[in-house]
Amino acid sequence: MAYFWTIVALVVVLALCWRYLGSYMAGVFDGRVHFLRWAERPVYRLLSVDPEAEQPWTRYAGALVVFSGVAILLTYAIQRLQGSLPFNPQHLGAVTPALAWNTAVSFVSNTNWQNYAGETTMSYFTQMTALTVQQFVSAAVGILVAIALVRGFARRGSPTIGNFWVDLTRCVLYVLLPIAFVFGIVFVGEGAVQTLAGPLSIHDFLNGTTQVVARGPVGFMEAIKQLGTNGGGFFNANGAHPFEDPTGLTNFLSYALILSIPVALTYTFGKMVGNRRQGAAILATMALFFGTWLAFTSYAEHQPNPAVAAAHAVAQPQGNMVGKEVRFGPMPTTLYNVSSTQTSTGSVAGANDSLNPMGGFGMLTGMMLGEVSPGGTGSGLYTMLLFAIVTVFIGGLMVGRTPEYLGKKIQAREVKLASFGVLVMPLVVLVLTGIAVSLHAGRAGPGNAGPHAFTEILYAFTSQANNNGSAFAGLSGDTAFYNVLGGLAMLLGRFAVMIPCLALAGTLAAKKPVAESQGTFRTDTPLFVGLLAGVVLIVGGLTFFPAVSLGPIAEQLSKGFF
Repeated sequence: MAYFWTIVALVVVLALCWRYLGSYMAGVFDGRVHFLRWAERPVYRLLSVDPEAEQPWTRYAGALVVFSGVAILLTYAIQRLQGSLPFNPQHLGAVTPALAWNTAVSFVSNTNWQNYAGETTMSYFTQMTALTVQQFVSAAVGILVAIALVRGFARRGSPTIGNFWVDLTRCVLYVLLPIAFVFGIVFVGEGAVQTLAGPLSIHDFLNGTTQVVARGPVGFMEAIKQLGTNGGGFFNANGAHPFEDPTGLTNFLSYALILSIPVALTYTFGKMVGNRRQGAAILATMALFFGTWLAFTSYAEHQPNPAVAAAHAVAQPQGNMVGKEVRFGPMPTTLYNVSSTQTSTGSVAGANDSLNPMGGFGMLTGMMLGEVSPGGTGSGLYTMLLFAIVTVFIGGLMVGRTPEYLGKKIQAREVKLASFGVLVMPLVVLVLTGIAVSLHAGRAGPGNAGPHAFTEILYAFTSQANNNGSAFAGLSGDTAFYNVLGGLAMLLGRFAVMIPCLALAGTLAAKKPVAESQGTFRTDTPLFVGLLAGVVLIVGGLTFFPAVSLGPIAEQLSKGFF
């Protein structure tokens, strides 16, 4: 019953975020919210940017690539030099080249995949100036691409889609920074650690032993970790660690923050295109997937763990407690982890590797949909809009007329760009998984054998190519093979989708609107929601069903639990 009321409270909070945060973000990116203009001006002067000058999609994309490339180099350099930098009370040395490369790409791409234990690998300086900074700006970059695509639909005959530097500044100053600051205070007030004093040594005089308790600037990093759908925590245990997620309130706020911006952006989309029903249709599709996957995974984790049941070790009245934080139990942990994997966040409150086979199936397949339910900050919306374009193309074929979406004709160029953006992730996942299982260096990574070992590899590349960052944790990822190949997966999963989205935004912005007629396929109705959901399922099912059959489905069958 407590779990039911948690879900109800979460729905109420997200409904408020959808309406009010969504409207606020529309005002920010339309230029109607400007109470921090005094803080914007120094940034524009520093960058030599004219805030009134807009960019065509090519320059917008170029600025995004240059900014992200420089961010990767800086993040890499800080890790390699951290032994000589301040705020390093543990005197941690340089991060190894392959791991530094993987981590730099991970945080700049909003993946936050961690092949390291944060408290024993990264200094305070690295955590604050490299990783936490990227949690702000990488989240902003995702939002910017979504807003640029929305402008493509909203504008009529325009050669420009906005100004990357202006949008980035406003997103950080008006949206991410104030919200993260407020909730950072809440997290710290609830008990999340925030200190630069270094680890705490506790000596047990009775036993003659000393325990070192890691601590650091955790609380404020936790707020942007969740808000920006980043997922990279200060501690290796992530959201299961009491210094990151100390109370039931912080646990609830974690899911709320994770889901707030992806949900609110659908209202922003509807308001900016002048038809809120369009945003509601996109949200309904996302909610349909999220609710289905949450129910399925919760049911799977409410069942006994088959290994424990086979051993007749203990009764399991709560379900699968293996790998769960006892403060939360199976159901809140499932809600946390499903929210995380359905939003490209990747933070966890329990070990995914210890889930029942069908629980792991739920986490894995939720990402395989393309992170659209509701997806990450910005990435969920722009990926769903790519699916929407493919859907109206199919709908146009059904009725024998040129497809239209939001008053724009969808022609060959738009369909090609949308299809490419949709298919990048499956291609990256399947090709790199195939490489990993074919080579000794790849097969040496899993900590298990059989179908579960295959699932660990498949999950890793699915997570990285979707810029999610969660892991099954049974995979030894800190090797040169997985660090380099994983970095490639994260780069392609991020930028090989973003660039087609921006090209699509430029093409759509330049188009003149077409008048609606009786033959126009409505895209704000339950029929369109159903068709859009069907396209997402078909694309995900056709590309990934053979792979998941070799992993979690084969494992479940081998346990005799079907």
